Amino acid sequence: MNRRPPPVPPRPELERRPTGSFGWLDAELLHDGWLAEVGPHAAATLVLLSLAADRRGVSFFSRDRMALALGMTRHEVDVGLQRLLDAGLVDHRPWRPGTCDGVWQLLPTPPRRHAERAAAVLTAADVLRSLGFTAS
Repeated sequence: MNRRPPPVPPRPELERRPTGSFGWLDAELLHDGWLAEVGPHAAATLVLLSLAADRRGVSFFSRDRMALALGMTRHEVDVGLQRLLDAGLVDHRPWRPGTCDGVWQLLPTPPRRHAERAAAVLTAADVLRSLGFTAS
């Protein structure tokens, strides 16, 4: 097998290397469609949680602090966090019952099954039928 060498970056002298604490995200978030599924507010919030997390994936940012750091409204952060919770990408434990701030934990990226993806594919006829069009 003849493999090509990897492409040379435009600025190889500036190659990134972790020098202190850093955040990481699973490549499956991109390749399995998670980012598109949760949307831009949730994706931005996930990046912030990843950068703020300790080695266990835990962070303690308040929702107001997240909104300020991301340049988003508190409502946009709340929507993003709910989408991440619904997708099983994060979990949350409030500081006290009835409060919304607390501990946020990044969870392992849930596996996607190819059958699930195939089941989600609709034909043009399915889409038209769902919109109320019928065959003549």
